[in-house]
Amino acid sequence: MLDSFLIRAALAGLGVALAAAPLGCFVVWRRMAYFGEATAHAAILGVALALGLSLPLLPMVLIAALGMAALTATLTGRGHAVDTVLGVLAHSALALGLVCVALLADVRLDLMAFLFGDILAVTRTDLAVIWGGAALVLGLTWWRWSALLTVTLNPDLARAAGLNPKREEAGLIVALALVIAVAIKVVGVLLIGALLVIPAAAARPIVRSPEGMAIGAVVVGAVSALGGLWAAWWFDTPTGPSIVCVAAASFLLTTAVGTFRR
Repeated sequence: MLDSFLIRAALAGLGVALAAAPLGCFVVWRRMAYFGEATAHAAILGVALALGLSLPLLPMVLIAALGMAALTATLTGRGHAVDTVLGVLAHSALALGLVCVALLADVRLDLMAFLFGDILAVTRTDLAVIWGGAALVLGLTWWRWSALLTVTLNPDLARAAGLNPKREEAGLIVALALVIAVAIKVVGVLLIGALLVIPAAAARPIVRSPEGMAIGAVVVGAVSALGGLWAAWWFDTPTGPSIVCVAAASFLLTTAVGTFRR
């Protein structure tokens, strides 16, 4: 079954949607959309470092994403607003990564595949990485779900309950970096932020509980991945942007439904 590139692409899209959707709920609740974007942009720097140093891709992308998160936490509150720091770091990391890739004269690289994804080129090894990462993210989210919800709702209440908000936030950032690392092959660094935010935002108007929003985000993410893959195949369009377009259409539909119900 895995000999078909379409089957591999569909499984890859489902794996990324499964990992990104529940995590995207916390990104939406905590208003971390721009943070996710900045972390994703740093991934291209990790790609350049991995190729330049002949190191495995996934660990270097993780290191770059986590480095961006640590740098953001260090600079925030030191005379600059959070959105300003994220804007500077996001664009700087992307530009630096592109410059580093351009300097790799001995390496042939399809840069568009890393920027916008190339889900049709997913291999069996890529599938193992995607679903392994998805399992880790889902396990971490399931394990710390109540703690993350409490910290998101009220940090003071979390401290009174014996929770450490900084530790929970660190776990969330690690999971976010892992999703970005495994999703590069599917939607690329420029679109992974959309796949984190849009399914969760689309589920929000039609659900009544946090758990319902997570399940709804998984459904929207899966529909977006499969629908985008079908649209790309039928209309001969780029697959990553097609997936995001289907997710955006889902957001418009659920927003209209939520408005009508109210």
